[in-house]
Amino acid sequence: MNNKLLAKAIQDYISANLNADVNQIALAKSPFEGITAAELATQIISKKKSEKKLPTWFNTDDIYYPAVLSIEQTSSEITAKYKSKLAKGDTLIDITGGFGIDSYYFSQKVKAVTHCEINPELSAIAQHNAQALHATNIEFKAEDGVAYIQTSDKTFDTIYVDPARRAEKGKVFMLKDCTPDISSNLENLLEKSSRIIVKTAPLLDISAGLSELKQVSEIHIVSIKNECKELLWIIDKGYNGDTKIIAVTLNNWIEKDFSFYRSSSNASVQFTDNLNIGDYLYEPDAALLKSGAFNLIGTTYSLLKLHPQTQLFSATTINKDFPGRIFKIEAILTTGELKKQENLKGNVIVRNYPAKPEDLVKKYKIKPDRDQFLIFTKVGNDENIVVKASIIQYY
Repeated sequence: MNNKLLAKAIQDYISANLNADVNQIALAKSPFEGITAAELATQIISKKKSEKKLPTWFNTDDIYYPAVLSIEQTSSEITAKYKSKLAKGDTLIDITGGFGIDSYYFSQKVKAVTHCEINPELSAIAQHNAQALHATNIEFKAEDGVAYIQTSDKTFDTIYVDPARRAEKGKVFMLKDCTPDISSNLENLLEKSSRIIVKTAPLLDISAGLSELKQVSEIHIVSIKNECKELLWIIDKGYNGDTKIIAVTLNNWIEKDFSFYRSSSNASVQFTDNLNIGDYLYEPDAALLKSGAFNLIGTTYSLLKLHPQTQLFSATTINKDFPGRIFKIEAILTTGELKKQENLKGNVIVRNYPAKPEDLVKKYKIKPDRDQFLIFTKVGNDENIVVKASIIQYY
C-alpha cells in the first residue's frame, strides 16, 4: 500500500482521469515522484469500476483501491446490505474479508466485527478505508481466517465466509473445490459459532451444496436485474429441519422475495388451454428459476402455466408483487403468420423453443425496440407460438 497515493493532488488527478485512456497513463511516465504509472492506472480503473457497484466508496474521500480483480470479486453494496440482515447476535467474524465491503455492512448491524484477510496489503487497504468511512467497530487481522478461529479462544455469534474457487471447473463445482473448504472445516467452525453464513457463486447446484453442508436452515438466492449474483447458505448449529429457500430480487433498492420450504417445492399447477390478447404474461426472475420451484411459482401467484417445460405463466390481471417481468399480450402468432409481417420490431425472448434468439433476429429481420417484445415459446398442446407483447414491469 503506497500512502503517497492518498495525497490530495494525487486524488484529484485520479478523479480527473476516470474517463481517460488508462492504457496511455500506464505506459507514460508518472507525473508524481514515488508513484508508478501502473499504480495510478490501477487506482483509476478500480475507482471507475466502483462508481455503480460501490457508490459509498466512490463518493468518499481518501478511499484507497485494490487491484482490479478484488473489485470485480467483491460483493456489491446492495447485496452486502441485504446479507447484513442475516447476521445473528453482537459479534461476527468475516474469515475471507477481502476489500471489506461485507464487513463494513455487517458492522452497521452488529456491535463488533473481525475482518480476517490473508493478503496483508489488502488487509491494510480495508483497514484504511474503514477509517475513512468512520467504521470504528471493525478489528483487522492480516492472517488466515480459518487458522485464526482455530487458534483463538474467542467465539462469535456469526461467522461469514466467501470461499473462492481454487480452479475453473466449468459450470459444475463443489464446495470442496473452494478455499477455504467449508465442508471439511464445518464442525470446527460450529464449535466457535452458532450461525455460519456461506456465500457462493450462483453456479453451485442447490442439491449438491446441501449434500456437502449440514444443518442448513435457509438458502437465500439473490439477484439484481434478473441476474443471479450469489447464494447465501445459512447454517444454524443443531438445525435438522426442512430447509427454507428464499429467492430475493434487489432492484433499485426495492426488495421482493419468494420463499418456500423444500418439501413443498413439488406443488401441482394449473395449465392454460389458450392465451388471449389482453392477458398478461409473467416471466419469473432468475432467482425464482434458480430455486427450482417452477410449479409453486404459479400456485403462489395464482398464475396459469403455459407448458410443463415452459417457465412462463399467464393471468388476466396484474400482480406487481411478482418478482419478474410482466408483459401485456398484443398478438399471438404462428411462425407462418410471423413471416408475413413486415418491419418487425422487438426484443426477442426464447423460452422452450427450438432456436436461438440471434438466429431468429436474423431470420425474421427483427429490429430492436425498447418496450416491444417477441416471445418465442411453446404452449400446452406442444404448439410453437410467437407472442407479441409490451412490457408492463421489468422487475
